[in-house]
Amino acid sequence: MPPVPSAFDARVFLFLQGPHGPFFSALGRMLGATGAQVWRVGFNAGDQAFWTDRSSYIPYQDRPENWPDTLSQLIADRKITDIVLYGDTRPVHAQAIEIAKRQGITVHVFEEGYLRPWWITYERTGSNGNSHLMQMSVDRMADALSNADGPAPPPPSHWGDMRQHIFYGALYHWFVMFRNGRYRNFRRHRELPVSEEFRLYFKRLALMPFHRAQRAWATAKVRRGGFPYHLVLMQLGHDSSVQAHSSYRTMSEFVEQMIDGFARGAPSHHRLVLKEHPLENHREPLRQRVRKAARAHGIADRIHYVPGGKLARLLDDASSAVTINSTAGQQVLWRGIPLRSFGQSVYDKSEFVSKQPAEAFFANPIPPDNDAYQIYRRFLLETSQVPGGFYSRRGRRQLLRRAVDMMLRDQDPYQAIQNRSATGTPQLKIVK
Repeated sequence: MPPVPSAFDARVFLFLQGPHGPFFSALGRMLGATGAQVWRVGFNAGDQAFWTDRSSYIPYQDRPENWPDTLSQLIADRKITDIVLYGDTRPVHAQAIEIAKRQGITVHVFEEGYLRPWWITYERTGSNGNSHLMQMSVDRMADALSNADGPAPPPPSHWGDMRQHIFYGALYHWFVMFRNGRYRNFRRHRELPVSEEFRLYFKRLALMPFHRAQRAWATAKVRRGGFPYHLVLMQLGHDSSVQAHSSYRTMSEFVEQMIDGFARGAPSHHRLVLKEHPLENHREPLRQRVRKAARAHGIADRIHYVPGGKLARLLDDASSAVTINSTAGQQVLWRGIPLRSFGQSVYDKSEFVSKQPAEAFFANPIPPDNDAYQIYRRFLLETSQVPGGFYSRRGRRQLLRRAVDMMLRDQDPYQAIQNRSATGTPQLKIVK
């Protein structure tokens, strides 16, 4: 007896580049189990190593400038209906999204969670500064939540995946460095040579115990100091959220501007704490530049530098925080702490993010509207934030339980909740 056709047999998914590790391969297998066809284009040996189904793997070995024509031909030949990718700004992805828009193809975008570390982000067409959230007001989100009964979804059980994240990053770059003979035309979307990227990942893994001790000492000095302090949430300078959605080209530019604003505006008994990104691999000599800027402004004794680690303990007693557009800003707002962001971000809403110049913010930061932020946060949890993670086995299992069903729906998460609310009568409004 022939198998019963699936409702999704007509769907053909083309995967492009994903997060380091096995998540995309597992996602492809689960989509295949629905009856959909799945293909994967790989641009280097790292992509190939993490895709286990060789029969569906398509190596791209041509020059970067020929990628748009190749993709258009692939879409026609394989009858592609959906494109799946991680991050929307690297050149091969940005070009793919433009082609998909013209041809009416659905683009599924995965990203790190806007409410990380316990969620990842799933959207369509774009993320971060290209997300549909950028055009949505808090009042519109409140209307969409009018039929969402019950409390906001809680975070899933905690799991750690920082070691796995660093490990898969190092392994990926090892393959690109030593097994990339088939992909001689491969060009990285980052400026650093792959050998240097691998060296920095390996160094980061090897020095984790030392960094942990360094971090504990620096954090203890801040927490036991008994002084008011403001946090600078540093990011990875090469990250797409900085490069594509801000005016800064390096993290040094940002921290030097914040030190200047603090020196000019903050009360003389306040301190400034610069918190490194947990994955910072020191391609920029940030610590040295912080020291130089602090000495130039005569405030070297009021500056603290914390190398990586978790943010929660530092946030507990912070007076305010500044960032370019880090998702860590969400943790700041969740605690009701004043926040100033200096780039484009999905949470940059006037109700809860200050627009003050740096000097004025450090002098007298305007606190957020907590009611408005709770509406915004709940909207994210009801829509694009999916429990789980890309790197740990436990996190991937949790993520796969929901991600495939979300991808197979006709509407993206934001459309679905707005259409659902259109049939309801009660309206949830912000109380000013």
